[in-house]
Amino acid sequence: MERRRRIRGLRWWIITLVMVGTILNYLTRAIMGVAAPYLMTDLGIGTEEYSYIAGAFQVGIILQPVAGFLLDTIGLKLGLALFAFAWGGLTILHAFPGTWQVFVGLRGLLGFAEGTAHPGGLKAVSEWFPAKERGLAGGIYNIGASFGGVLAPPLVVFSIMLWDWRAAFIITGILAIAWALLWLACYQPPSRHPSIGEEERAYIEGGQEAHIQESEARPSIVSLLGRRNFWGIALPRFLADPTWGTLFIWMPLYLSTVRGLDIKQIALFAWLPFVAADVGCMFGPGLVLWLQKRGVTLINARRIAFTVGAVLMTPVMFVGTVESAYAAIALFCLAGFAHQTLSVTVITMASDLFRRNELGTVAGMAGTFANSGVLIFTLLIGAYVTTIGYEPFFIALGLLDLVAAAILWTVVKAPSEGAAKP
Repeated sequence: MERRRRIRGLRWWIITLVMVGTILNYLTRAIMGVAAPYLMTDLGIGTEEYSYIAGAFQVGIILQPVAGFLLDTIGLKLGLALFAFAWGGLTILHAFPGTWQVFVGLRGLLGFAEGTAHPGGLKAVSEWFPAKERGLAGGIYNIGASFGGVLAPPLVVFSIMLWDWRAAFIITGILAIAWALLWLACYQPPSRHPSIGEEERAYIEGGQEAHIQESEARPSIVSLLGRRNFWGIALPRFLADPTWGTLFIWMPLYLSTVRGLDIKQIALFAWLPFVAADVGCMFGPGLVLWLQKRGVTLINARRIAFTVGAVLMTPVMFVGTVESAYAAIALFCLAGFAHQTLSVTVITMASDLFRRNELGTVAGMAGTFANSGVLIFTLLIGAYVTTIGYEPFFIALGLLDLVAAAILWTVVKAPSEGAAKP
């Protein structure tokens, strides 16, 4: 092991591996939204029961603090592998439920297993990247969240041609298990990785701030809840993440039932908002770096990037009123771009404010707030969409991020940024 060949720029290979895992994580989430018309027909359910299925996933993923704490306790390598094995097996089981109630149970368990995506990604970014590269690294692994949505429509269509929508879950579950094996074989922290060069290790360690270094004490959830910076991250995520939930859970059903698109048209167009989201994943960190080079501090640069995304989100209020289905898809694309611009910014900010050995817990707790927002929004759509339509929900999505931006500016307190400047 000591003689293994050194890999130049190993940190970028590591974050690419994390991105692949995130793609598979979010692909299993997106499949259900694309397959919803067929799933609802096969299970004999309406939008209210569908919202319960979608909501069960959010209930499970709300337990992210438990997942994040486990990652902090048993380590990123073993913890992420165990959870990936679990979500792969649970995804395969999605192909076999006979009732929507069983589907509810499976989605809840899957939500808990998949709750390690952001805590795990953030821990990898914190371990492997200096401060000035964390935004870019966070954007790269967050591309996986968007790219999962890109792959879902063609995968569901292929599965229907091969067998039916259930095949998509089997294929994705097998891929998740394969990724878990690859993760176990390849991952080590930079302090122990046999393929990292001494120059790269020194570069990573020298570019990290003193305030994020690990302490001997285990993270205390109570103490974290008492910190204003936690609330400065968690509340904006609570307000912002319903957009992402709407794109994954409701957009394909909306295009089918309201705009009249068939499954082939959905396969042709429903992935476009997630491509736009991929661009947003890079635009947000790029804007932060551009601002830093012009003298803006790291935390303020992230706040500005978040605010730009929030302003870009406002035209989404008109998705329900434009006449053309293609205009609606264009606005969904803007929503994807704007959301990922601000989302990757606020998610990465946690790695700027908290120690590495508490980051998984912080990310999990913030994820609980984010997914609580998605859960509430999902249940409200399921309960009221048949009576009031989608328009009020689109208006809410266009405004909530502005409130989130105001919270980010007023609540988060920046630490000393001496080592964080480029």
